[in-house]
Amino acid sequence: MQKKKLSIALALAGLVMHAPAIASERAQLEALRATTQAILDALVEKGILTPEAAQAMVKQAEAKGAAAAAATARAQGGVVRVPYIPEVVKREIRDQIRQEVVAQAKTERWGDVNAVPEWVDRLKWEGDLRLRNQKDLYAAGNVAQDFNLDGTVDNTTKDRERMRLRARLGLTAAITSKVSGGLRITTGNTRDPVSTNQTLGNTGNKYELVLDRAFLRYEPWEWLTLSGGRLPNPFLSTDLVWDDDLNFEGLAARFAPWEREPDRSLKPYAVLGIFPLQEIETSPINLAKDKWLYAAQLGLDWRAGANSRWRFGLAWYDYRNVRGVQDGVIGGGNPYAASAPQFRQKGNTVFDLSPDDNLWGLATDYDLLNLTAQADLAHFDPYHLILSADVVKNIGYDKAGTAARIGQPGYKARTLGWQGRIAYGWPSMNAAGNWQVYFGYRHLERDAVLDAFTDSDFRLGGTDAKGYYLGGSYALDRNVWLAAKWMSADAIDGLPFSVDVLQLDFNARF
Repeated sequence: MQKKKLSIALALAGLVMHAPAIASERAQLEALRATTQAILDALVEKGILTPEAAQAMVKQAEAKGAAAAAATARAQGGVVRVPYIPEVVKREIRDQIRQEVVAQAKTERWGDVNAVPEWVDRLKWEGDLRLRNQKDLYAAGNVAQDFNLDGTVDNTTKDRERMRLRARLGLTAAITSKVSGGLRITTGNTRDPVSTNQTLGNTGNKYELVLDRAFLRYEPWEWLTLSGGRLPNPFLSTDLVWDDDLNFEGLAARFAPWEREPDRSLKPYAVLGIFPLQEIETSPINLAKDKWLYAAQLGLDWRAGANSRWRFGLAWYDYRNVRGVQDGVIGGGNPYAASAPQFRQKGNTVFDLSPDDNLWGLATDYDLLNLTAQADLAHFDPYHLILSADVVKNIGYDKAGTAARIGQPGYKARTLGWQGRIAYGWPSMNAAGNWQVYFGYRHLERDAVLDAFTDSDFRLGGTDAKGYYLGGSYALDRNVWLAAKWMSADAIDGLPFSVDVLQLDFNARF
């Protein structure tokens, strides 16, 4: 940039030094000299050049002009002949230089003390902090159980209170006009995919930070978006099937031909995805197979007038190789040990994989059909009435095979889940005084979904749960709000286990 400024100044000074020497050109000569000095003064005033640098540029230009004049004089026997420059040419030269200076000043933001490099404008930071007080209140009639199936008894009777923290920081980068990427770090750990909470009270020890998202997104056309890596949930859904903290690993494609047409009321779309759940190195002593999730969703966004927005999504989630494989041979290890799930909460039907170890595998396949509907009704603006309903059915359940694996011929299939929710108030907490209240009911049978990925708060995570929840939020300031949520849940089948959970949150988003 300094070289270009120096060239501009030298060009202006050159015009001064090569101006016609005859008396009729004196006025033009002085005008050009004044113009040059004014530009240099302006650059000094805006902090682009120091006074010393400006003076050095003038001296350099004068020396160059004097040298050129002396050389011409020697070549012509001591007579300096200055060619005549028509006024129109001089005016064009001045205008051209002025345009170049103005264009460069706008591009490089001369004089703007807040100017930043161009690449900074392509980065977007976002994050949030949440402080939580949580109370788990157990029913008196609960029975002690071993949910983890590891030989230890889980707490089902003694109330518990915890202080918890969640911190997230994300970056989105517009790499080109068609390619973008994202990163996010968060509290949490690599052992729990459905929670980013950090419980306080570790004797002053520090917290873990994990890479929660890392993805690239490519939009070759306006109607197609391709994403790959560890990416946000690409499906229209609720926490009945997918916990809010869960991210997906793999590839997703979204087809939305009319999404960017503001005047269109009906906007259908489709989402396809393929996600590796567990990579297994198969060998002669390890016969388990890689676990996958194949997914597809057909959706519709419908604006029914100025005050109503409806959203519908019909999804199919097909899990591959998640059912456990039993080793019936005693001794020699279990070649199907890797068919056991890496993570589970509680609720799904499981069976013992081998007589040699304490490994438990899922007793059935999971092939889910999920229908989600949401409505945002703004007829009472600024208040919104927000409704949602979600239904899921495990159509891949093998009743006879499941009963045989667990050794219970009369074992009942429990493969249905549903949830309804109603909220009233502001749709977001982006201004002081905004508020919202809500109420919902959930019924999630034990094998309706994979218990590993459903909501981790309702009945403290997992399936085989029914009950209600209610809560509200109030904004203290822009993007700063208080929230409270009460959840009361009971077991649908099996041994009695009921728990009420109270969460009090202080949230800040930036």
